[in-house]
Amino acid sequence: MYKRQLPAIPGTIWTLGYVSLFMDLSSELVHSILPVFMVTVLGADALTIGLIEGIAEATALIVKIFSGALSDFFSRRKWLILAGYGLAALTKPLFPLAGSVETVFAARFLDRIGKGMRGAPRDALIADVAPLTIRGACFGLRQSMDTVGAVFGPLFAIVLLSFYHGDMKTVLWFAVVPAAITIILIVFGVKEPAAKARPRQFRSPLRLVFLKAFSRAYWRIVIIGAVFTLTRFSEAFLILRAEELGLSITWIPLVMVVMSLFYALSAYPAGVLSDHVRKEYLLATGLVLLALADLVLARANSILAVLCGVALWGLHMGFTQGILATMIANATPRELKGTAFGLFNFVTGLFMLLASVIAGWLWDNYGSGMTFLAGAAFSVLALMLLIFHKSPEQATAQDPGT
Repeated sequence: MYKRQLPAIPGTIWTLGYVSLFMDLSSELVHSILPVFMVTVLGADALTIGLIEGIAEATALIVKIFSGALSDFFSRRKWLILAGYGLAALTKPLFPLAGSVETVFAARFLDRIGKGMRGAPRDALIADVAPLTIRGACFGLRQSMDTVGAVFGPLFAIVLLSFYHGDMKTVLWFAVVPAAITIILIVFGVKEPAAKARPRQFRSPLRLVFLKAFSRAYWRIVIIGAVFTLTRFSEAFLILRAEELGLSITWIPLVMVVMSLFYALSAYPAGVLSDHVRKEYLLATGLVLLALADLVLARANSILAVLCGVALWGLHMGFTQGILATMIANATPRELKGTAFGLFNFVTGLFMLLASVIAGWLWDNYGSGMTFLAGAAFSVLALMLLIFHKSPEQATAQDPGT
């Protein structure tokens, strides 16, 4: 029987995958030791870490709403992507230079502004160049390569911490090099389609009339994504949980290695699967995995139990992150994709801040176990919302950009 041959993944998507790989290698080298660095060296508590991480991540997602709209206005994505990755690269030296929590906050804040600038245009560019029949695979590939970098970053941190006898400031300097490589890759490797006719003026994505341009299917995805984000507080709390149970500073990055490894192994297969089955099924699977992860982490009394919970956390990310992006891409026309991703990330950014603040407050006042039990409860709530609000996916309209 003849089997239709699928198109190849475009070179620009491969390049964006490598860009994500190197930047995540740099970022996760930092993030795998930063929570312990703030607690043991700078004297921060869990609520402070929750506030820093929550504000930083919310900033990234809120900035995305305007970067997405700008990329639609100019009909060009590359230079916003370059500016975002460039700002993130410039912030990397601030972490080893930090002598206070305020400096770390400033570095995280600027780094996340860079992430916000690049995220929506990058996802919109992938949607622009990805053949429609393999769009899920293209998003999954970039996400998977992103998490490959997230595996190697903490692995390097373990090696470097061992070599430098736990000197976290020295290790943080090594994050500068892979961040610089991403700039070279973007400049010479990213190509984008010819610009389409742009609107006469910049259209603010927050205007009520403009918001009505999106379909009910799009807003349903936004609502589901927002509640889902409430279940996912910062991964910094996974690191603090392992440190609480006695994992040494040298081996603390192992937490992020395990999470990112299971994320990387599941992201691309989940993306491919999303092209053939209803995406709600994959999101439901991810929510079940997240609830199990929270329950294991809440009851853990050994390092092995923590790592099992972290592995489940990584699997849930693989089954959900690229899937949501694919659903947004399929529910919006090409000329509004950047704005659509920006709006989605704006809403989820507000919920990300709320989730991390709640997690930090619960940790300081009721203990780490309550933080994860609350996460499990929110996961069940999100799963119920998905079950009762799911509806058949709309048939994909003709998209001349793919």
